[in-house]
Amino acid sequence: MLFANKTEAVENRIAVNDLVSVSLKTLIDLAKPASSLNLHRLTIRAQQSGGYLSAFKGRGMEFDETRLYQPGDDIRSIDWRVTARTGKTHTKLFREEREKPVFISVDNRPTMQFATRGVFKSVQAKKLAALLAWVANQQGDRIGGQVFSQSSCKELKPQNGKHSVLHFLNALVIADNPAESTDITLPQALFRLSQHARPGSLVYIISDFRGMNHQVENYLLKLSEHCDVVLIFVYDPLEKGLPAQGRYRFTDEAREVVIDTSDKQRITNYQLRFEERLQKLKRIALRRGLALIQCNTQDDPVQRLRHPLEVR
Repeated sequence: MLFANKTEAVENRIAVNDLVSVSLKTLIDLAKPASSLNLHRLTIRAQQSGGYLSAFKGRGMEFDETRLYQPGDDIRSIDWRVTARTGKTHTKLFREEREKPVFISVDNRPTMQFATRGVFKSVQAKKLAALLAWVANQQGDRIGGQVFSQSSCKELKPQNGKHSVLHFLNALVIADNPAESTDITLPQALFRLSQHARPGSLVYIISDFRGMNHQVENYLLKLSEHCDVVLIFVYDPLEKGLPAQGRYRFTDEAREVVIDTSDKQRITNYQLRFEERLQKLKRIALRRGLALIQCNTQDDPVQRLRHPLEVR
């Protein structure tokens, strides 16, 4: 009987751990369900009914060779350096890249270490990132990314093959190990992202987007000028609306706060803050031609990527 109790306690501890952190095995095992997904399903045009998915620009183009200008060539493709050197007008020729760089940015800041239902926002974000990485690998695209927390920000150059996926997944798991604090903000992370994501990339940003300001929008604009950008907004249901009347205690093991939901004005202000953040994201997505997917901590991440226009 004592053995049974110990076994049950271990199983319960493992179950709890799966809710607040993610293992490398869990992320690797997502390769199988990822086989039923297709990133091209996210290229749906925005619907008048309120969807915010935009048409992507397609695969990038890279320089191939230069030849003599021919009637009908686009003057924007003239190679002025060769033209000046030879005295004859030359045109640059481009070819379609066989692989599209996929760059996945994952928010692992303290605000992502939270949930009242389902899994931590950070766990959901990493599962979404792993699924996207596996799908990109299946499609022959190069996988790279960025993992940022309050204490660190790491970029991985897009590369081919399963090894690049595993390298990225390992970075997601390691991100749970705290380092010396440097107080990295969302704008700082997006600035770095805009410096590392090469033109023609498909960029996913998975975050709760706390800390949005005009700098964030500017960096998203810069990214959208040369890349296809998908915003994945991860949130806990409690952030959208507090439960029925009562007193609720929340703690991060260092601090504690008690919320009394009988205070109508406080509840209204609380809900407005979430709605303002969501509406701001929607406005940015619509204005900049970005894709926006919403995913809460109770959602099945596979289903959210299979049906990105549905809102929970």
